[in-house]
Amino acid sequence: MAETDDRPLKSDTLHLDDFSVKQQPNHQTVPKYYGEALLAAARVDTSILALTADLTAPTETDLVRDHLPDQFVMAGIAEANMVGVGAGLARAGFIPFVHSFSVFLSRRSFDQIAMQIAYPKTNVKLVGFMPGIDSLLGVSHQAIDDIALMRALPNMTILEPASPADYEDAVAAALAHEGPVYLRLYRATAPATPLNDVPPLQAGRIRCLHHGNDAAIFATGLMVEQALLAAEDLKTQSINASVIDCASIKPLDVEGILDVISQSKIIVTAENHTVIGGLGSAIAEIMAGNNIARPFFRIGVQDCFAEGGSRSFLFGKYGLSAKDIAAAIKQGLAS
Repeated sequence: MAETDDRPLKSDTLHLDDFSVKQQPNHQTVPKYYGEALLAAARVDTSILALTADLTAPTETDLVRDHLPDQFVMAGIAEANMVGVGAGLARAGFIPFVHSFSVFLSRRSFDQIAMQIAYPKTNVKLVGFMPGIDSLLGVSHQAIDDIALMRALPNMTILEPASPADYEDAVAAALAHEGPVYLRLYRATAPATPLNDVPPLQAGRIRCLHHGNDAAIFATGLMVEQALLAAEDLKTQSINASVIDCASIKPLDVEGILDVISQSKIIVTAENHTVIGGLGSAIAEIMAGNNIARPFFRIGVQDCFAEGGSRSFLFGKYGLSAKDIAAAIKQGLAS
């Protein structure tokens, strides 16, 4: 057993990490919420393994590497092979957490995920970072279709937490499910504040973060923050909107979603993903399958590729901002 060292590694060299999270000098250090949650779980259960495709720091698996080296596997830049290794390890009784950027994990490995994980229901946890258009690195690093791909696979559970403060619960939910799970995460750029008076993230459950009967905003991941900002802005205009955290994209909380829709005049979905095949499509399918007619708007990437840029710039340019959500609701109420 290799000796562990609790001291953080230091380096002055640039890494891909520098393009996804900026640590400013003299500012408070941002915790590695996912890495700390995975490390804590792996300390308790030695069958948990962390696999990564040469993206250790950006996926926060450096904590497992440094503290539990016998539970860390560096697969190299070979995502499809890494998925196959993870499937084999699961069949041997381990619980592999397989990490990369969301776009690489979903697109480069899709056949292996389908045939070696989803079809045989192997107990592999896929963890994709840098979701949607939230990347300075441009189209090659922007996962705008990963939810659509994973939704289409039988036996796949999909979780996208609203905040890094939910990552510990997300890891627990993934471990509680015996079978394939896709976790869609973004790295914190500032200390995260836990939500008060809100139940923990659970597979198959929605969470109401803001109450209102004029409209319902179903949001996931980074778009939950935008939805909350939109709801607060609308409130100043005497428009009350519910904000529903759909962290569990598959399975969906169909009963809970139908209950919210029944109390709302306008329905809006908000996702950092193409509007084709993601959360918006899932909510539309529920409404159509239950013969529900409401003004309905999908906020997301409108069937196009983006480009590299800051989150605020890209969300503004491609219609994913709080302003765009509020405008859709006001348009629906005016029609």
